[in-house]
Amino acid sequence: MNLELSDEQVFLRDAARQALSRTNTIEAAREALDQLVLGEGSKTRPDLWDAAVEAGWPGLLVSEERGGAGLSLFDALLVMQEVGRRLAPVSLIGHLPASALLDDAGDEAAERAASGDARVAFVAAQPPGDLDDEWTVEGEASMSRAAAPTISDDGTVSGRVPWVVDAPGATTFVVVGTGGAAAAVEAGDGVEVEELFRYDPTRAIGHVTFSGAKGRKLSVSSDDVARAWFLAQALIAAESVGAAAACLEMAVPYAKERFTFGRAIGSYQAIKHQLVEVVRRNENAISLLYYAGWAHVSGPDEFPLAASGARSAAGEALDFASRANIAVHGGIGATWEHDAPLFFRRAQLSRRLIGGTDGSTDRVAGELLRQSAGAGGPATGAGDGSAAAQST
Repeated sequence: MNLELSDEQVFLRDAARQALSRTNTIEAAREALDQLVLGEGSKTRPDLWDAAVEAGWPGLLVSEERGGAGLSLFDALLVMQEVGRRLAPVSLIGHLPASALLDDAGDEAAERAASGDARVAFVAAQPPGDLDDEWTVEGEASMSRAAAPTISDDGTVSGRVPWVVDAPGATTFVVVGTGGAAAAVEAGDGVEVEELFRYDPTRAIGHVTFSGAKGRKLSVSSDDVARAWFLAQALIAAESVGAAAACLEMAVPYAKERFTFGRAIGSYQAIKHQLVEVVRRNENAISLLYYAGWAHVSGPDEFPLAASGARSAAGEALDFASRANIAVHGGIGATWEHDAPLFFRRAQLSRRLIGGTDGSTDRVAGELLRQSAGAGGPATGAGDGSAAAQST
């Protein structure tokens, strides 16, 4: 495989970087945090959806025949890295997997999702795995997982799904239910979103309750739905490696310019080793991320394992990088006035959403153990209850 970026991909990445640079997203994140914790002003979170629509990002994974860009996951990962680098509040982690499912199903909302007229939230359920043999959603107040919503044959949806990324502000919800069924539900009667302001105020999340909401059952298989789950894992991994890279870009110049006892602090092993470890972890995560982008198109049987590996490595890389960034900056790095804690907040919330970093690590471990036992090649990650699906 050749993972070198094409000229078009370099242009896409640079264009995303330029588009996001027009807004001081870090300052916006700080203002949101001040509102949340200090009570300064009303609770509002920054929103760059209009900029995303202008750049064409909502339609990245929608086919051209439905008005999208028809690009690959690899291309979307390049955009998400820049989003993470800037802590940009762009509702793409929920929108992109949901829009891909709508496109797979040929649903009428796919065109509206591609144009950005519809903001779509992916109300995800985790495919069966080693620990759960059913489709499950996040627990609201504990580590135990809950049953996925029920979806009837006529598309009626009932159930509660906590901690849904990008739920606030969504106009359409792509809901995954028991057995890997999926339905598209428009916001309105029977749909209630409880918006949450938590540790990272730039992240739009909410508890979503469906009370007999009328939707459209999507004509997709459980394999398609599982694929969307792992697509979301890859997207949040890309965002994480971008944020980790930003931590390194903050820490290295400071280590060069901050002197103590007549020497730059970057000359001390305690600092050098931390920064080198940030590089090592993030480069490893980027390699796995690009592998996932390749596998999504060219190695679909390998994609669940690749996406899980990327999510696991990227989550750990950002966690380490955000802590190292604070440590390198010393006392000032832990203060309210510094930007470093904003990345730490992003790391700690991100590692807990959409199955979590630990959940992806468990899936990688389960698959490797299965292979070491001589069970064959990579599992597909489908939600059919098979041993392969439960080990991905």
